[in-house]
Amino acid sequence: MQVIVDVKGEDTHEVDLSEPTYADLLSAVDLSPHEASVLVDGSPVPEDQPVESDRVTVLRLIKGG
Repeated sequence: MQVIVDVKGEDTHEVDLSEPTYADLLSAVDLSPHEASVLVDGSPVPEDQPVESDRVTVLRLIKGG
């Protein structure tokens, strides 16, 4: 499944994984569920849920130091 992952304020990535979860998408863009949330149509989704959308937005919860 090919998914466009838009990391807000950063980059947009095209990720191609078979049967991914939202946590898999975060991992593919070098983020963890502890530092980012995945949004589909503006609503957060559980990281263990299978991906059902071809475009997601990632909102970083922690950035910088």
